[in-house]
Order: sequence, then structure tokens, then C-alpha cells
Amino acid sequence: MSSLEKVDVVIIGSGMSGLSAALYASRYELSTIVIGHEFGGATSTAWTIENYPGFKAIDGYDLMMKVKEQVEAIGAKVEADKIEKITKIADGFELEGESGEKYRGKTIIFAHGAARRKLNLPKEDDFSQGKGVHYCTTCDGPLYKGKTIAIVGSSDAAVKGANLAVQYATKIFMIVRGDKLHPEPINYERLKPYIGQKVELLTQTQVKELLGEQRLTGVKLSNGQDLPLDGLFVEIGAVPEMALVESLGVKLDEYGYVAVNTVMGTNEPGVYAAGDCTNFFGHFKQDITAAAMGSVAATSAFGFLQKPHSSN
Repeated sequence: MSSLEKVDVVIIGSGMSGLSAALYASRYELSTIVIGHEFGGATSTAWTIENYPGFKAIDGYDLMMKVKEQVEAIGAKVEADKIEKITKIADGFELEGESGEKYRGKTIIFAHGAARRKLNLPKEDDFSQGKGVHYCTTCDGPLYKGKTIAIVGSSDAAVKGANLAVQYATKIFMIVRGDKLHPEPINYERLKPYIGQKVELLTQTQVKELLGEQRLTGVKLSNGQDLPLDGLFVEIGAVPEMALVESLGVKLDEYGYVAVNTVMGTNEPGVYAAGDCTNFFGHFKQDITAAAMGSVAATSAFGFLQKPHSSN
């Protein structure tokens, strides 16, 4: 894409919300580019998805590839890049990517999801570089065949990760801060036969220290116990990255997510948001809601561009 070319819609993020926005924007015959540095977002790392309409079961990455192919077939461009700077210009915005490439758009849709939440412990960043600490069990669990691992978290994502890990790991500890797990019932029923055998629940427990020098060898728990491990998976949710959003003067809500109205608009004209970077559906963050928000954001951008006075 030429740095002088200005498209109708620039979408930041190539996950479900971003690609769904591109699908609708392109069908409105808007020139559209999707820019994302992690293709497919969280969906692409999912093991098996069984709650997306039209598919009895599908791998997350395969689902995102199908959406990408559909989007590109009707004219949208999908670029691998990370946007580092956004500037308001006449009748739109200029964006600069990590690659050095510049992009220009009349409207922007933020669909960049949220970053994985960390334990914020010493050595965590070092160990997360392929040295034993991970943030996606469905992505990296298969690396620990015949090994002992622990999963931190009580959410549905933690339980789904454990359901995958039982196929590979010899032993799985689930470290839960509260007194029980909080998954979808169907996922708990799948894990239930393994609890007390291959899977051991450590409730009302937290990780206080990461053990090891060159790589993770275990963790120290809040009860004082040292737990030897080959790998640790942190599944405690995500937090939105909002530096780019705030640089445009876009307001956030009380939880730090992009504040949007019922049509995914922000307080800034021509700027919209969709998916996990918003808190529109509260803690319910699913592919089906991300797709819905993306389609609404694109429709709002289309309406904005139809107005004769649509400029920034």
C-alpha cells in the first residue's frame, strides 16, 4: 500500500472483530485495510471452538483463516504490521507502523483486543521468552508432552486449557485464588473425570515466586510450598492496551476499555471500536459478540462517510 493512498477505513487488529468489520466495510464498497501484528487475535490460539454458529467444531486458527479468505475475496487488504503512532490529518488520520510504512484513512476502527494479564513477578518476563512461562495453554500446551505443568486461573479459558493439556502433560496443577473453578458447565464436565487424578486443584492458593535461574523449575506458593514444574501457564484474563487510543483523545470507561455507544462510536468523530478492547458486553467476550461489534462499527463508519461534512 502506498503511503500516500488514503482508504475509507483503517482497522487496527486482525482478530474476529477486526475482520468482521472489514467484511461489512468491504460489502459497503468502502476501501478497507486491516492492520494487525498478531493475526487472528485470541481466537487463532484457541484449540477447538464449538460455540460459533455454523460450525459444530473448528480449530480457532482455521476459523480465522476462513474469515480472512472471505474478507480478502471481496477486496479488503490484510497487512501484518504493528501501529505505533496515529496523527490526525485533514479529513482523516495518518498511521505509522513498526515496519516504517505509513497508512492513511478517513475513519479508524480499533479492534486490537487486549493483552494477557501477568502475575507481575520477578523473572516473569525472562521466563516468558520460551523458558517455561506461557499465557496460552491451547497454544503452547502441546510442548509439554510427558511433563508436569501448572495453570493459574479459574476461568473458562483456564479449564479449556486444562482440557487440552490432559492429552499431553503427565500432571496438571490448577492454581486457583478462590475456592472453586468458574468455567462453562460443558467444559467443567469434560475436565471432571481427570480431577483428583491427572489434574490436581490447589484452591485458595497463589503463586508468590518463580523458581529457577536460566528457566522455570517451579513456583513457591502462598502456603509456603515449593512446587516443581516444567511449565507454568497464566490464564487470568487480559487488559487493554490503550496508549494509541488515548493519543487521539478517545475516552476510556471506568475499567480502562474504550468507551463506546450503542453503535460502537467513540467521543471522537470517525473513530470506532469493537471487540475485546471495549467493555460493551462486560466480561462476556466471545467471538460471536466480537463479530457483531465489528459489523456494527463498520456500519457506523459507512454512515459517517456518507455525510458531506464528515471530516476531522
